[in-house]
Amino acid sequence: MRLLPALFLPTLLTACASPLPRHDPQQAWIDLYTTADNLLMAQRLDDKRWGDGRYFQVSPGAHELEVTLRFEVAGGGALSNVSEPMQMTCELQIRYDNFVAGKRYRLEARPMIMKAQAWLYDDQRNVLARGKVLRCGTF
Repeated sequence: MRLLPALFLPTLLTACASPLPRHDPQQAWIDLYTTADNLLMAQRLDDKRWGDGRYFQVSPGAHELEVTLRFEVAGGGALSNVSEPMQMTCELQIRYDNFVAGKRYRLEARPMIMKAQAWLYDDQRNVLARGKVLRCGTF
């Protein structure tokens, strides 16, 4: 049983180390950003699994993006008497109707106590959309 995870480890490490693909000028590019102590990963594009967790690249028009934000809550949170940090995972969704080919966007997410927040920005740092929390927990 331990052999199975060992077989997937090189694939996982290769995905993290591989360079990002070139930006297709016929598509919009969405960079993901969170602070270094958190993990933000692209998960779904228009309700279909997205293959690379580091970015989104989408056709012009309306799209729904889903990301996962993983972060620690110090002391297990207010409802716990555990002093160890607790790992939280939040699934967030952002819908934006006007992606433009050739433009770059930035999806930022951050923890907020035991929930999370997310925003979509254009290249001038204008807020285009706010994220919706689908669920948060210790899953």
